[in-house]
Parts: sequence; structure tokens; C-alpha cells
Amino acid sequence: MADTAIRHSPLAHTAGRFAAVTRASGGDLRLAELPFLTQLTVRLDAKGPAADAVGLALGLQLPLEPNTVVRAGDLHALWLGPDEWLVVAPPGSGPGLENRIRAAAGDEPAAVTDVSAQRTTLLVTGPRARDLLAHGCPLDLHPRALGPGRCAQTTLARAQVVLVARDEPRAGFWLLVRSSFAGYLADWLLDAASEYV
Repeated sequence: MADTAIRHSPLAHTAGRFAAVTRASGGDLRLAELPFLTQLTVRLDAKGPAADAVGLALGLQLPLEPNTVVRAGDLHALWLGPDEWLVVAPPGSGPGLENRIRAAAGDEPAAVTDVSAQRTTLLVTGPRARDLLAHGCPLDLHPRALGPGRCAQTTLARAQVVLVARDEPRAGFWLLVRSSFAGYLADWLLDAASEYV
């Protein structure tokens, strides 16, 4: 039976407003939603055999250094805690990816939870991206503190987010935010961006 459900992203209504800011900033800022990314929470013993097996199955090693991101192609593993990672992948890849992780973990204690519907992802890029985020984030966003390949669980304008400094050239940041806070955060970003347009 075909899935006939029509999905709407939490921020589908803001696409035009994001595009307007991007145009008006003259390239200094780009705001966009990256809807429906697959997001899987993985919990297991970082020093156990399951960690290595899952890494092999994913084609990347789960990061062991706090607040780091490991990337292989379009698959990202974010360190969230000593035994917790968030695996981010293209839309629609959740079931297959979840099965691969479970199979790799085998009988070892592990938990894999698809949290894709819980959050959406905002993209903030451009030369003024750090300045914009600094208006509402308590972290030091200088590249020496939060450079490419780093992530942090923090707040932005009092909304909880997972902030990811992307490691591709000029890739900017991902803001992984709960869907229920996405509209609020989008409005805050648009308001804060008015300083640069």
C-alpha cells in the first residue's frame, strides 16, 4: 500500500521570507529550512564492541571527543554524550539506516530511536552567520571554540537547539530545533537578520 500522506515541514510557510532575507542581505546571510532529514539517536557503550561494529556499518567512526561531528558523505554522527550520538542522514533513509545499526550492534546493549519527526533543521550560512547567531546564543561562536566539525547542545533565543558548525567550505551552521519551537526560532532569526539587510 502506497503512503499517500502529504507531509508538510514545520517551516514550509517561511520559505519565501527566508529567501527574501537571503536576497536582501546581498549574500551576507542565507537562511533556509532543510526539512525531513533523518535523525537517529544511538545509545551504546562507546568502549564496547558495538561501537566499532556500528561505525563499520555506517562507514564512519562514532566520534568519541565531546561536541564533535564525524562525516562520511551525506551521513553525519554528532557526539551528544559519552554514550549518545545523533546520526543525521538524507530524508527517507531512516528505516534502512536504523536496521543497519541494529544489525551491527547485534546482541550488545544498544538503543536506536528514530527522532526525525521531533525536529527540523535550519541552515544559517554566509559571512554574517556567526554574528547573527551570537545575538541569541550564550556560547563562544568564534571558530577557535566552535569551528567546523563541532557541535553543541545549547539555546538560541531561549529555544533548545543542537548547533552544528558544518565542515564543508562556507557551509555555515545547522540548527536542529524541536518542531514545536521551529516557528518561534524562525521568527527570531528573521527579526535578528533585519540588522543585516
